[in-house]
Amino acid sequence: MTSVPGVDHPEEQSEADVTLASRGISVTARVESVIDGVVVVRPSAGEYVGQSVVVPGDQVEVYWKGAETRRVLPAGVLEVETGAVVRWRLEITGPAEESQRRTAVRGRVVVPVSVGHGPVELNGQSMDLSENGVRAQFDGFGALPEPGTSVDLAVQLEDGELSTKAEIVRAQARGARWLMSIRFVDIVEKEQDRVRRRVFQALREERARSVE
Repeated sequence: MTSVPGVDHPEEQSEADVTLASRGISVTARVESVIDGVVVVRPSAGEYVGQSVVVPGDQVEVYWKGAETRRVLPAGVLEVETGAVVRWRLEITGPAEESQRRTAVRGRVVVPVSVGHGPVELNGQSMDLSENGVRAQFDGFGALPEPGTSVDLAVQLEDGELSTKAEIVRAQARGARWLMSIRFVDIVEKEQDRVRRRVFQALREERARSVE
């Protein structure tokens, strides 16, 4: 049976998100090839690449943007290649279908970020930003926050501070540095619009750099 790129599976050299739902992890990846029901992806540098995120036998979901809708297909991890280049070989285990998940656009925005966690204030820098939250690195202090922890978040955008209640989605220690994914909670719409504008500005800047 003929499979249609972009409909039945992501197109080669496109971007996709690989989600390991059992561990609440989602990694952006570049699709290298799709051959005989096997999708080979390269996870983005800096996103868990140096760690054992997936292992053979894990079940994942692959999300991508089709021509008109977001699509998703189930897959199983066949092989994990490590070294200078990290590749994951994923075997498609079921048909693709339209995804109901709303994926927020992320941009590489590096600005100061602080998190109030009880009596502790953590200071660091964002790595990327979306209207749903931020991924940032901090100088570790005290106990690593557990996923689900409520925090007070301040993001120092160029046009003023964004302050909101937030929730830790993931937290990982990398030596003295902590990498955390943080979800906005009850962010007001005008602030969400401000974040969205900043994200699209970052995407335009990145696109301009790529064609220089």
